[in-house]
Amino acid sequence: MIFSIKHNRCLYICLSIMTLCLAVTITPAKASVPIQTTSTFNVSLSNSQSTNGLEQGRNLYQSGRFAEAVIAWQTAAENYHTQGDRTNEALTLSYLSLAQQELNQWEAARQSIKESVKILQTAKPSFEAITWAQILNNQANLELRTGKAETALEIWQQAQKYYEQAGDNMGSFGSQINQAQALQTLGFYRRSKQQLEMLTQKLAVMPDSEIKVSGLRSLGLALDAIDDSKSQQVLEQSLAIANKIKAKTQLSSILVILGKVASDSQDSEAALNYFEDAQTTATNPNELLEARLAAFKLLVDYDKLEAETSLALQLQQQLLELPPSHSSLYAAINFVATLNRLEKPERVLPIPELANLMSVTVKSAQQIQDAPAQAYALHQWGQLYHRTNQLTKAKELAQKSLNIARQLQADDIIAQSAWQVGRLYKQQGDHPEAIRAYTEAIKSLKALRGDMVAVNPDVQFSFRESVEPVYRELVGLLLDEKPTQPALMQARELIESLQIAELDNFFREACLDKAQQIDNIDPTATVIYPIILSDRLAVILSQAGKPLRYYVTHRSQTDIEKTLDNFLITINPVSDSQEQRRLSQQIYDWLISPPEQEQALKNTKTLVFVLDGKLRNIPIAALFDGQQYLIEKYAVALSPGLQLMAVQSFQQTKIKAIVAGISESRNGFSALPGVELEVKQISQTLPSSILLNQKFTNQSLADRVKSSRADVIHLATHGQFSSRLEETFLLTWNGQVNVQELSELLKNHSDDSSQAIELLVLSACDTAAGDDRAVLGLAGLAIKSGARSTIATLWPVKDKAAEILMTRFYDYLRQPKMTKAEALRQAQINLIRQTDFHNPFFWSAFVLVGNWL
Repeated sequence: MIFSIKHNRCLYICLSIMTLCLAVTITPAKASVPIQTTSTFNVSLSNSQSTNGLEQGRNLYQSGRFAEAVIAWQTAAENYHTQGDRTNEALTLSYLSLAQQELNQWEAARQSIKESVKILQTAKPSFEAITWAQILNNQANLELRTGKAETALEIWQQAQKYYEQAGDNMGSFGSQINQAQALQTLGFYRRSKQQLEMLTQKLAVMPDSEIKVSGLRSLGLALDAIDDSKSQQVLEQSLAIANKIKAKTQLSSILVILGKVASDSQDSEAALNYFEDAQTTATNPNELLEARLAAFKLLVDYDKLEAETSLALQLQQQLLELPPSHSSLYAAINFVATLNRLEKPERVLPIPELANLMSVTVKSAQQIQDAPAQAYALHQWGQLYHRTNQLTKAKELAQKSLNIARQLQADDIIAQSAWQVGRLYKQQGDHPEAIRAYTEAIKSLKALRGDMVAVNPDVQFSFRESVEPVYRELVGLLLDEKPTQPALMQARELIESLQIAELDNFFREACLDKAQQIDNIDPTATVIYPIILSDRLAVILSQAGKPLRYYVTHRSQTDIEKTLDNFLITINPVSDSQEQRRLSQQIYDWLISPPEQEQALKNTKTLVFVLDGKLRNIPIAALFDGQQYLIEKYAVALSPGLQLMAVQSFQQTKIKAIVAGISESRNGFSALPGVELEVKQISQTLPSSILLNQKFTNQSLADRVKSSRADVIHLATHGQFSSRLEETFLLTWNGQVNVQELSELLKNHSDDSSQAIELLVLSACDTAAGDDRAVLGLAGLAIKSGARSTIATLWPVKDKAAEILMTRFYDYLRQPKMTKAEALRQAQINLIRQTDFHNPFFWSAFVLVGNWL
């Protein structure tokens, strides 16, 4: 599920390089970037009706009137067929496929491109290379958008060869950018990055021209899609050349993209300057609209009321004056959606005026037969009525939106509209109908994981605003009063699904596929699901072969989260230990005391926590019952709610390790003098292959992982976990390695899951300061690494304490029948009872994620 306010990338760039200039489909909000090409468009002039239909289709497509473009191209294709012009029939059918894709007509789009390719194959000798290239390019576009990245990659490679045969360098360049995007979708991030870097070098030596400007712009977008810091540099180069050669028609779109990159980097001032410059340089109403809308969203995000009100009035007037088109409809929808995010949109514009804009948008969408836009507009319109407590009207509009979405099988729209219908039923006290509507919304959200194309790139989503609340509100409905076993089971499944959805959103791809219920793995383990709801803390307890148990504490979310924040602050050697224990005991009483009082944990050896929200940030092992820490009573593990790999027997007596670390200061990071001793001590405990300081590079780690059969990979180096993918990394001698690159390195270990890495240890990492979801990065890294288990630190721990704890851990781990969770527990108890490092700060930072056996 890709719901990111940053990009909502939909994981494709789709360069449609042809004389139609059908543009780069990027994101968000219809950022089409035309690519000029030297290709010629071979149109037969013997039938003016066909030619006019083809030209008319092109104009309609470019103006966003896709339904009319479909009709024009269908007519043109029929005329070419009658005329026997196989070349233009094939080309027209491939263009028809693109228009059908924009309308969510996937089966029709596939049939059109299939017929186009069939004509190519049956009349192969008579076709020019450029025709092959263009049609294959459009076919690959469809394959990627329908989740078939490997097929798309192969087809784009073929298209590149035909572009090169035709002497179309820009076409070749575009297909290579698309190949890089397909590689990223397949998980080959290093290969994708290498390909884009190679293209950057090629462009650098090209003479300045509009083609080079377009190429750099597209390349900058592709680099930004993989969070490469060079994207801004490349885009600025594109801007500089455009200014130099006076390519005025390209300036506004480059400035808008630069503004969005700056906004992503939290540089609001620079972003606003770019957007204002984009408005000044706009050469047509659509460019002006896009720049204004981008600036408006930024002003709303930063609550600049006076400026946003002034700009809102300009946008409102322009949106009402523009002729109906795909881009103008979605601009209006995004404008109202941005205001609907505000607590009081009427501070900016009166709600009746916004409702009128959506009414006009619905009629315009009907006029140009853009059903998805109609459904989105109805949804936003219904939300406006909901705000004014006109519930009957709101439900009527939401239901209309939902009915259209069902006909389109558009899961992204179904998810929003069904959620809205559910909320209205809930507000009216009809809980059974509310649960049905919410369940439909969740079903569609899950479907989006495997069908990225359903997320319309013209409508932005925010995970925290549009996805997470759907899960939580349904869980709240299911856990009202005294929940039944089926309700508890559904609530537990929803919380697990929410964890997966968060990780999908973190990675911007569906990354977790294998599910095995974790409470069936170990009969001596108890799985605890704490769920933070708006008015209570709910706890579901799961044990193999037993009914689910349920406990609830009625406290507000604000109160619960304040307690968690305060507890985390006290985890410090200089803090008030009495206050620390008071807060720790409070959380213990919420999570552990109720089942202990019922003797439910009597035979439990390991507590496995599927943590929710801010609970992830606290060291669960340090919870205190008044006399003992939790870790002194039970082994503790964390899980995202499912076991990704089948349990393997772990032969403790035959453990082999790769131990790598950096003890010296490097790349702006301070020295870790204790790392050298840590590496040495571990290598004396386990048979190890060592990579220390300059020997610890990306490539050397990849080579060592590939050539060895190591069970354990221990990395003692700086690292950071964040809720932002691009800010979750580890440090090697030659730079930072992000999660995606690290996962690719570690997966060189073996393609056989039975040979997966048993344990990945990260002993000097930290969670990003001020990030209330930073531990999401830890969970993401643990999952993406492919290791069965991961041990990491939530904050940097004193070198000596880390060295003692890790050495003890491996000593215990080598003992027969010792689980990883128990080995970590014993090492932590050792620090508490036998060293000066008894404060939780020194030992509770170490957490085990994944398989605890």
